Amino acid sequence: MLPAQPSARLQPGEAGISLARLFGNRIDACTDQYRRSRHAAQQRLEALGSPNPSTTLHLPGALQTAPRAFLPPDEAGNARLRQLDTSLHMIEAAFPQVGTDIEVCRLTSRMLEEAWRSRALTPPREQEQEADCACPLCRWLPTPPARTLGDYDWRQSSGRPLAVKTWPNRRELDSVLTGGWSWTRQMNDLERDLGHRHRFEDDILVFHEYKRVVDTIDTTRLTQLVEGRLAENFSTNSARALVSGLFAAHKRSVDEYWLQQHRAGSVVLPQTNPLNQSSYSLLQMLDCLFWHVSPDTELWQEEHLASLLLCRVIDDMADVRADALTGEISNFWLAEMPTHTKAFYAACAIALVKYGCTPEAHSPMWNTWLLTTTIVWMGLTGRHALWFDGITQGLPPAEECPLCDLQPNACTGILTHGTTLTLTKRPTAPALSARTAELSARCRAQYPRTWPLFDAELHAFEALHGPWNGNTDSTWEILRRTYIAAVEASSAAPSQAHARDVQQDAGRVGAEMFHTLHDPRTGREDTTLLAYMFGGAHPHFLWNATGYRPTGLEGDWLDG
Repeated sequence: MLPAQPSARLQPGEAGISLARLFGNRIDACTDQYRRSRHAAQQRLEALGSPNPSTTLHLPGALQTAPRAFLPPDEAGNARLRQLDTSLHMIEAAFPQVGTDIEVCRLTSRMLEEAWRSRALTPPREQEQEADCACPLCRWLPTPPARTLGDYDWRQSSGRPLAVKTWPNRRELDSVLTGGWSWTRQMNDLERDLGHRHRFEDDILVFHEYKRVVDTIDTTRLTQLVEGRLAENFSTNSARALVSGLFAAHKRSVDEYWLQQHRAGSVVLPQTNPLNQSSYSLLQMLDCLFWHVSPDTELWQEEHLASLLLCRVIDDMADVRADALTGEISNFWLAEMPTHTKAFYAACAIALVKYGCTPEAHSPMWNTWLLTTTIVWMGLTGRHALWFDGITQGLPPAEECPLCDLQPNACTGILTHGTTLTLTKRPTAPALSARTAELSARCRAQYPRTWPLFDAELHAFEALHGPWNGNTDSTWEILRRTYIAAVEASSAAPSQAHARDVQQDAGRVGAEMFHTLHDPRTGREDTTLLAYMFGGAHPHFLWNATGYRPTGLEGDWLDG
């Protein structure tokens, strides 16, 4: 662990280098148990069909590339960093156990300040002419639709469906912005209860980050509750939550500062940002590293960090145009990295969604449901453009589709030694189990045009997952109004209004049915099937959200 180093003493560009060195020293290699689980899943899937010719694509680990050097912070930025250092020193004095967390916060905040200023003041580099990439991923990149701020009015925190309940009997979870965190903890806690299921210790981040929902969450009361528990019953995760909450507040203040400068005409923020693969990955880590409580023994595991990074990538993929309009600095599709790298990250996210559908994925670590629940949460809140941007005219053919043939992959080396994706004909289950067959029968009766595709995806899902034993009624209702509705819309005449209807109803059905995913008997089964349909099935609505078309940057009050 590196010694604490006040951010004011760092030279320009040193924050990213120091942060990369810290992560390089702290990351623990993938565990033997995790490797055995991956191998078991691979062997099981290979047994379902004869070996097929395969294509492999390799991406070097993010930490193998040096982070980009940025301009030093301006006077306002240094003032914000000094204020942050004061708070961090107080926490470190009381809780020396979180010294590494504090150093990550200090370095990440400095790097964030530098990246924003570099974006605003560095003359735009000549756009490197990228040769058309002939790899199977880049050939399938979608053509993005044009978007304006008006297309994102549904995303405001005061609007539907963000004001509705996601849990019938818990007032503190009236906002969908907080429901997902407790849901993920419950999914993990069913076998190995760490006591996080209904605690607020890591939710202090939410109260800082989503300050626009104060009408439904009493942030002052809950912050006092957290701090009171710190005094009464210290845990490392409690102190870690305070560090992460400080970073969330700092990040919000930096974002708002530069957007105000942009609106005032003092600077002109370009549609791109200066992050490369390494600086993007490093800048994301504190934003998600401690958002999801995990045992200290797993916090720095390579496989854990990979799932956190790709969880954020999924957010970026679906939200890229809103982030561009609102000035988000850390969106990977806006970063100055090759299009192939971005496409590879998107494919890694899909491969990890597929891996999360295998039963072998969930035994080695506590926090293994993160990406699976994230993709479902996105699909059922209406907060992200998962359905809205994913609906395109016509459906691409499933034959020889590289995304359909993308094999499940835990992508553990995405930060360290790199990741190799495999494309080969996907296995399918020879027959559907009883409850999955019922879903197929309902689709055949009600949506005969979509049934062949839906039935084929159910066979592919059960090859990954095994027999499905979920709640047929609630899962059908959700799928009918999300995945199936989107496929139907894709097959019809193009209509932006029709697409919006599907996107908004996804939020409504989430508000109505989200609580069913908390059922300890069927919730995991339902969540897994929904994750596959939302993130891995053909047509790939998640992949279709990766396109990006530059438009005018307009800072506004949307949550970034």
